[in-house]
Amino acid sequence: MKFEEIPILHTVSALLLFGLQNVDAQEASERFGPDIEAFTITCGDVSLLLRQKTQWTPGRVDFRSHPMTTEASAYSTVFSYPEIGFIGTGHFENEPENLQSLDFFLDGEKTTELSEAMSGKTFRFERKSRIRSFRLFNEIQLKDNRLYETAEVETDTAQPLKLVYHFMHAWKPSMSEFLAGVDAESEKVITGPLGDDEAIARKFFINEKVDWMAVYEPESKQFAVSRLLESPEEAGNISMVWNVPKAYRKYYLKCFNNDTVPAGFKGKWRMVTSFGSAEKGEWKVAARKLAEALKRP
Repeated sequence: MKFEEIPILHTVSALLLFGLQNVDAQEASERFGPDIEAFTITCGDVSLLLRQKTQWTPGRVDFRSHPMTTEASAYSTVFSYPEIGFIGTGHFENEPENLQSLDFFLDGEKTTELSEAMSGKTFRFERKSRIRSFRLFNEIQLKDNRLYETAEVETDTAQPLKLVYHFMHAWKPSMSEFLAGVDAESEKVITGPLGDDEAIARKFFINEKVDWMAVYEPESKQFAVSRLLESPEEAGNISMVWNVPKAYRKYYLKCFNNDTVPAGFKGKWRMVTSFGSAEKGEWKVAARKLAEALKRP
């Protein structure tokens, strides 16, 4: 994706076009884009909620009309700075992400006509923004019962960071188990329970580089599998699941942990997520088969 320099005033101009004036920075970022609070797009068995209030990032993912994630969290990409903390998506506590452009494509055709409930065979959403020195491009695609996510980051100047999180997925707190694997070590499987027990509450699991991970939801007997398709080696790319009782079992791809993003950096990350159904005693076998299938387009 070629980034174009879009002036910071682009946001203000867009707001004036939408008839919004005298708004603070948070409200400006929240209100950028189409004049609709949120919409749900369904392609096949997968539905995705996109929200204005979290700067046009995902709000929930459903499989076969059953929510697999919670709306009470932030998704997509966020940066954490040593001197200030988090910036990006739904994190307004410090400063807002500067949205620059939004483009929506339904069944291959660009559209500006959005409604609360939409459907099609394919959907693509392109989002450009700035977070301080970083130029950020996020793309989401729905097709073939798969959710594809892309994050591209560029910076001209070196930037020390606490971390970057990509592909944040706030899986529902009803998720009961996780599974992860490394392609080069097929016998190596990382797995364990998720739940509200004090012994595992608020702990991070996986905490290493893996090629894929999965979670199981016993209420619906459904599971989700995410595979990392592409990532810059220098970023670290550590997979984590945060087990927070009654809130979520949240996935993060942690990058540049207490590190400096070098001047001139250009990096691209891609992930695909898909879903399946299985009984509790059979889901891990099914998830591993799906993880293998996700290698192929």
